Amino acid sequence: MFRRIKIRHISEEVFDQIKTAILERRLKPGEKLPTERELMQELGASRVPIREALKLLGNMGFIETRQGGGSYVRSLLADRVRDPLNLIIKDNFEKIFELLDVRKEIETWSAYYAAQRATEEDIAALGRIVDEMKTYFEMEKTPPTRLDADFHLVVAQCSYNTIQAHLTYTVYDIFKDYFNFIIENICFNTHYQETVYNQHLDIYNAIKNRNSHDARARILEHLTFVEGELRRQTGKRGDETAVEAGLR
Repeated sequence: MFRRIKIRHISEEVFDQIKTAILERRLKPGEKLPTERELMQELGASRVPIREALKLLGNMGFIETRQGGGSYVRSLLADRVRDPLNLIIKDNFEKIFELLDVRKEIETWSAYYAAQRATEEDIAALGRIVDEMKTYFEMEKTPPTRLDADFHLVVAQCSYNTIQAHLTYTVYDIFKDYFNFIIENICFNTHYQETVYNQHLDIYNAIKNRNSHDARARILEHLTFVEGELRRQTGKRGDETAVEAGLR
């Protein structure tokens, strides 16, 4: 009738709490975990069980630890989806545009629901990213690529759809090498930077104003612009671009 009572190790409790936070979206894809010291204080546990739990979470694919940079939540779909798709793109460069089509499908709905579901804290976080973009634009400097990724990931998180957020994170993980190459080597011009900043601002304002249809339209406009620039620039340079980007 009854099951034997199991005495659990502290590391197992720590593991379960962090795993549950990830599954319940309290810790989001790409988000940095608190430091070991912060986890020790919050959980009331010593360093050894904290490290054991983090190691197990890493082994199971819930988090990744970056050298000197702490631990981050991984997409729950990353390995199963990323590796096969990377091979497809490497074999056929044109598939990068199919990936952009997938982004349009996922991100337009993310923006639609973000306008309905985002909290004031979420909107403030999105606003801080836009403000940081503006700072770089006003200094006539290229914003770091992480800002663009952060903006789109926060929009996905604001949709409060866990699967959608993880899919968006995974797509960015696949796309990031080529995307970084394009931004850093090809799209460094005032027109591109100004247009992208204004488009991000429009998306932010639509979400802030709770206008779902406008948010969806504005992010589609943005992604269509990005696709056009990629086609124009890669068309100029042909396969050379794919080789330099490490996709062939």
